[in-house]
Amino acid sequence: MSTTRSIWLGLLASSVFATTMSGLPAAAQQITGTPGSPGATTTIDGKYLPPPPPKFGGNINLQASQSKPYWPARVVPPKGAPNVLLIMTDDQGYGVSGTFGGVIPTPAMDRIAQMGLRYTQFHSTALCSPTRAALITGRNHHSVGFGIISEQATGYPGYDSIIGPENATIGTILKQNGYATSWFGKNHNTPSYQYGVTGPFDQWPIGMGFDYFYGFMGGETDQWTPYLYQNTTQVFPWIGKPGYNLTTDMADEAITHMRQLNAAAPDQPFFVYYVPGGTHSPHQPTKEWIDKFKGKFDMGWNALREQIVANQKRLGVIPANTQLTPWPDDLQKWDTLTADEKKLFARQAEVFAAYVAYTDHEIGRVIQEVQDEGKLDDTLIIYISGDNGTSPEGTTVGTPNQYTAFNGILDLPIAEQLKAYDAWGSAATYPHMAVAWAWAFDTPFKWTKQVASHFGGTRQGMAICWPNRIKDAGGIRTQFHHMIDIVPTILEATGIPAPLMVNGIAQKPIEGVSMSYSFDKSSANVPSARTTQYFEMFANRAIYHDGWIAATTPPAPPWLLGTAKLPEDVVNGYKWELYNIAEDYSESNDLAAKMPDKLRELQELFMVEATKYNVFPLDNSVLQRVITPRPSATAGRNTFTYSGELSGIPESDAPSILNRSYTITAEVNIPGTGATVGRAGSQDSNEGMIVTQGGRFGGYGLYLLKGKPVFVYNFVGLEHFRWDGQDALTPGKHTIVFDFKYDGPGFGKGGTGVLKVDGKEVATSKIPHTTPFIFAIEETFDVGVDTRTGVEDKDYQVPFRFTGKLDKLTLKLAPVQLTSEEHQVIRHARAGANN
Repeated sequence: MSTTRSIWLGLLASSVFATTMSGLPAAAQQITGTPGSPGATTTIDGKYLPPPPPKFGGNINLQASQSKPYWPARVVPPKGAPNVLLIMTDDQGYGVSGTFGGVIPTPAMDRIAQMGLRYTQFHSTALCSPTRAALITGRNHHSVGFGIISEQATGYPGYDSIIGPENATIGTILKQNGYATSWFGKNHNTPSYQYGVTGPFDQWPIGMGFDYFYGFMGGETDQWTPYLYQNTTQVFPWIGKPGYNLTTDMADEAITHMRQLNAAAPDQPFFVYYVPGGTHSPHQPTKEWIDKFKGKFDMGWNALREQIVANQKRLGVIPANTQLTPWPDDLQKWDTLTADEKKLFARQAEVFAAYVAYTDHEIGRVIQEVQDEGKLDDTLIIYISGDNGTSPEGTTVGTPNQYTAFNGILDLPIAEQLKAYDAWGSAATYPHMAVAWAWAFDTPFKWTKQVASHFGGTRQGMAICWPNRIKDAGGIRTQFHHMIDIVPTILEATGIPAPLMVNGIAQKPIEGVSMSYSFDKSSANVPSARTTQYFEMFANRAIYHDGWIAATTPPAPPWLLGTAKLPEDVVNGYKWELYNIAEDYSESNDLAAKMPDKLRELQELFMVEATKYNVFPLDNSVLQRVITPRPSATAGRNTFTYSGELSGIPESDAPSILNRSYTITAEVNIPGTGATVGRAGSQDSNEGMIVTQGGRFGGYGLYLLKGKPVFVYNFVGLEHFRWDGQDALTPGKHTIVFDFKYDGPGFGKGGTGVLKVDGKEVATSKIPHTTPFIFAIEETFDVGVDTRTGVEDKDYQVPFRFTGKLDKLTLKLAPVQLTSEEHQVIRHARAGANN
């Protein structure tokens, strides 16, 4: 047989084999246009993703002139499928937005509500990562591994922070059905130990069905110098842009992307997931927006609640008979405060309100772009105010630097905070507000973010519009719904089914129910399609069923950030409350004592639902889960070696010097002359960062300044401890060592540091305390350069590159030194991680 004939028969055999393997599901595809032509499109049944390759419809002979080509049809969504713009803000309770009775104007959300519907019984999970996991999967947060935020993940199926391939996201489903998918803003749904440049990236947005990602990976980031990614590459868009703020940049990026899509493929529907960081801490709007709210909160938090509840009743977003829940005894009333306290606290609320309004304004620009492209009528827009209640994590007095609270400093003096009064919200601060404001902004409910048992933690305002479909413009819907109901609503609107299998993996059922039934004018008073929903976070739990809700009483307030002693018996050690929310909207009248049988019925139902959705084992620990061991590139290592320049290593992949002794050794080669512009002005000496972790709000750095070695330890922005060498390094090779002996055991103890050059001590100092838990979530570990913010602003400006040659950098870590009680905490956490 000739070679040519062999090739020809091989091609024919391959064609037959491909046709056979394509299988019957391809028959469900409906092609539009001339089959095989470059312009042909097809819809798919969507049950098996991706669809099997289509049968080749042309013919192949020995020469192209005797053959007929055939192009696979491009997959498109079903005819009439709308664009989808899914928007959610951060840390905003029910009483924040003006759309739902708050005093902060939110005209972009007003616009959606006026074109469509407002939902007055819509719910989150009470915390960031879990809510977002539920939102993008249509499944309960424990069902997809997010019973807690990713930074507190433990080794149980409901808590491991892994959205497995059996839980395909709405991005994956829509993308494989022909949508252009993109994600802007906060992620917080990637395991924290996978933030590094080594991946894997299957749990990043681009691995979860989104063609394009522009945002930040963790729970928060500085808005002036964000820890930002474009797909999987760290970017620094603020460099050379005075006045840069991520809130505006994100809108610009989304608008640019949408315009590019419209120019390239105007008929291709888009799915844009737009989730800005506002208003999670740090509260960092621009000065222009802060100035708009000067004096707007001088009335205080108690009077604010009265104003909000009156507005809510006027707007009809709460029933007229709603009772304003009592003010808690452990929060001060406004009229008991000093003049300085009132001045400071009012400023905190002004900046928070400015951030709310600023974020909404930029969202409005994205919505306007949809209209400018002529697509507003055919776009389903869902705008959710907050992923949980307003945050209490600023402590009872607030803070100009959130990391003070994260490290156990819960009562920063008012006088100390007032030093930052004028700078509050600027790049010089990383601020959060006092808890009492959070409670007020959750009006009319009790409690706040983190508390899943009560609506102060879980009730969110939501507006939906779709002009071509929703005709009851300005309507109000009171049906009980949850974040898991958004995915099935989108799927029904687009005509796309939930897949049975994705990439060969059978899918868990979608656990939400579609809300599309509520779109019709006649559906205002139709009973809710959701009859049951459980809630759980930190063992605070609740169960809703047919107008009733049973809820545990939180044994400690969340603003203590895990420092309070909690019941060891999580299942039986909690008190329960009972409410008939069909008549008692705000959970004001506890019926537990009067109706024990009803309470018992709901408690038993909670056990059933919790078993079904991976809620067990219940765990009320907070700190334990922060410090629990998790898989990472650093696990089990105590020696780390680097060379050259390396930046952007996330905290999870960085060597941790917390609560232990350590030695940093840098082998450097200093050139004969050096020049750089690292500080204000220019200099002609060798300098630059050798190694650093953290930044302006906490961290450390070893660097050369005018040729002299310096080690700085920044204690949560409150104190800067320095070790300064007196002599500039001469040209040639040198060894710089910083050796620290920790005064443990215990968290955050002090120690003695010694700075050496070529074996000679050049500076020795003892410090009284160190950072116990975290330097900075949104900062990185950098070698040979400092990016984003510096640990000592007065010394240099970033990027601060080392002008010499870093031959070798070694960090050697001693074992963590904790007390026996703290070791018990670690062992408890490790047991959770290893099971």
